[in-house]
Amino acid sequence: MQNISPATLLVLVPLLPLVGALLTLLLGKILRSRAHMPAITGIAAAAAVSLVLLASTSMQVGAGPSSGEHAEPVRPVEMITTLWQWATVDKAYTPDAGSAAAIPGTPIGELTTEMRPFSIPVVLRLDPLTAIMLAIITCVGLLVAIYSVGYLHDDPGYTRFFTLFAMFVFSMSMLVAASNFLIVYVFWEAVGACSYLLIGFWFQKPEAARAAKKAFLVNRIGDFGLAIAVFLLWMTYGTLDFHDTLSANGTILPGILGQTRLADPAGMIGGAVGTAICLLLLLAACGKSAQMPLHVWLPDAMEGPTPASALIHAATMVTAGIYLVARCAPLFIASPGALVMVSIVGATTALVAALVATVQYDLKRVLAYSTISQLGYMFASLGTGTMLGFTAAIFHLLTHACFKALLFLGAGSVMHAMGGVIDMRRYGGLRRLMPITAATFLCGACALAGVAPFAGFFSKDEILATLHSKAWPNTHGQQQSPATGHAHLHLSSFSSDAVADDLTADALIGLDALNCPDVWRILFFMALITAGLTAFYTFRAVFMTFTGPTRVPAEAGHHAHESPLVMTLPLMILATASLVLGWLLFSTHWLSHFLSATPSFALPAFGQTANAPVFHLDLAIQGTLAAAVGIVVAAIGHLGRRSDGPQMERFLGPLGALFANQFFFDQIYNVLVVRPLELLAMLAGIIDRFLVDGLVDFIASLPLGIGSVVRRLQSGVLQRYALAGVMGVLLIVFVLAWQLRS
Repeated sequence: MQNISPATLLVLVPLLPLVGALLTLLLGKILRSRAHMPAITGIAAAAAVSLVLLASTSMQVGAGPSSGEHAEPVRPVEMITTLWQWATVDKAYTPDAGSAAAIPGTPIGELTTEMRPFSIPVVLRLDPLTAIMLAIITCVGLLVAIYSVGYLHDDPGYTRFFTLFAMFVFSMSMLVAASNFLIVYVFWEAVGACSYLLIGFWFQKPEAARAAKKAFLVNRIGDFGLAIAVFLLWMTYGTLDFHDTLSANGTILPGILGQTRLADPAGMIGGAVGTAICLLLLLAACGKSAQMPLHVWLPDAMEGPTPASALIHAATMVTAGIYLVARCAPLFIASPGALVMVSIVGATTALVAALVATVQYDLKRVLAYSTISQLGYMFASLGTGTMLGFTAAIFHLLTHACFKALLFLGAGSVMHAMGGVIDMRRYGGLRRLMPITAATFLCGACALAGVAPFAGFFSKDEILATLHSKAWPNTHGQQQSPATGHAHLHLSSFSSDAVADDLTADALIGLDALNCPDVWRILFFMALITAGLTAFYTFRAVFMTFTGPTRVPAEAGHHAHESPLVMTLPLMILATASLVLGWLLFSTHWLSHFLSATPSFALPAFGQTANAPVFHLDLAIQGTLAAAVGIVVAAIGHLGRRSDGPQMERFLGPLGALFANQFFFDQIYNVLVVRPLELLAMLAGIIDRFLVDGLVDFIASLPLGIGSVVRRLQSGVLQRYALAGVMGVLLIVFVLAWQLRS
């Protein structure tokens, strides 16, 4: 691959899974039990190419300190390749004199009277953030695909599954590689369509069909937010491209996230419009990444095949929201009120989902709520608006992809051996029957709980560190972001004309008042409590599933055993990654230095926050103590369990019912949304049947009624016709006589 240009390699990453999906669809009936080969080959080739791109991008970034007294600024690295021009409208509009479409660095009013084109190119970008995301998507996707060969070997929809699987990888790869908001939106919807088809893969089951429809409909709310945000971006910036482009006369037209605009503090627009755009982007991210209040679809998505759940939860759909916020970091930096809402939504979601997970008995649902909670951690970190916060979020996304895929595939291995049973109350002591699954699942559990030295320990504590730096500025040498500090600081980072807009946004929305140390302290302690709850529900699942006397449900028969090598090999690879990846990335500081070369993170406002990750003993102790308490409490209540009845749950009282019913979100939506819409549909049906249909039927009956009257006159009896003629003549004579008399 050394002789192939990076642009060609970038195109190959999404192209190879697409080709694999098409070949699987066309040749599936011929290949039969080997129908997986085109899809897996395409994904494997894409994974190899993505690793080559990651290495080449890392070489472009280079090595060197990214922080400290002798820090050197990292040069932004990006490569743009245009596949084709989808649409072009020459001289489509003229920006207003005060429009943000003006070229940054020029006085307002100058160069804004030029007619500008409207163009939508299908264009891909390669930068450090894209390279990391592509590597996660393809590598984890490959392991899940290999696992699926053993898990679904007897399924009648074998060919259909691998076709959809490869299409999912293709759609997600295009989403993270696109350099235009409209193209992002197109593949945002494609990812949603693939998830709908995979969640409802077993559509014969009513539960699976309902779960797929629920996921599709809930995500439409977030997708609507993204559509409106794209429209506002076009109206505000006059383009939808991330990157800078050249006009016909050679003028640089700055993209929304292009280096020309990012180099100027006045390039990004805040105020009411900027805040609205960011809140709409947050709404879209909440839909895809299952954050409150749009999180209700993800637990029900467990009705799909377990490998599909692993793919959705670890490497594809749910990471799209994290990617979108990270990619749009400059937009959020310009709107501090919206930025702090990202952390508030994330921390709240993390805590609520963790509480719900503590009382679940379905192993896959425990992991589903765990995914919601861990994604909340990432949102909480993104909302800090610091380089450390964005780095920590991507760090946790990377480690989470490994250990969450491991845990879901481990749960699938258990389900495979237990005859489809996933209720933890119905089995136990499986470590004796499934030693590889038990050992690898324990590795994933330790990583999720944040036990040192597993990967989750480093990424979780880095998130706690970035929240701590916002709650207690400068206590660990972390510097306050000028874009998210106090009002007089963040306003000075942008143009003076944006001050009035920011003040207007604060007056209209009132979000900026939340950006204060007291709020950040609350968020920090919420994250710390969540860390303890995470350890509790994770090891509760471990103890209920793998400890105690050996118990096997009747559905498993007498054939409960360890999964085949094609399923356990991905488990062992992911377990190894969950063990060493966190320490490797943290100790080398490679990830923070690498991501700092992403153009979206090249804002001057990030300059004071580009600190390398530092090990903070006090925070590590706090996080470890929280995890230790959770594990000990789980051991007291569930280690060596011998009873099918509730253990510690009985001590929760009314809270247990609250947690078990997921804080009644589904019931609230049912009352506030579903039932009113059903009543509206019923009323519309009544109006349609009785008013609209009745009126139409009445009008249609008039010709029939008149025709029936006329039809009675046509009897075919000649005597009646003669009589009618005579009577008609007499009537005419009578009328004429009456007129003459008068």
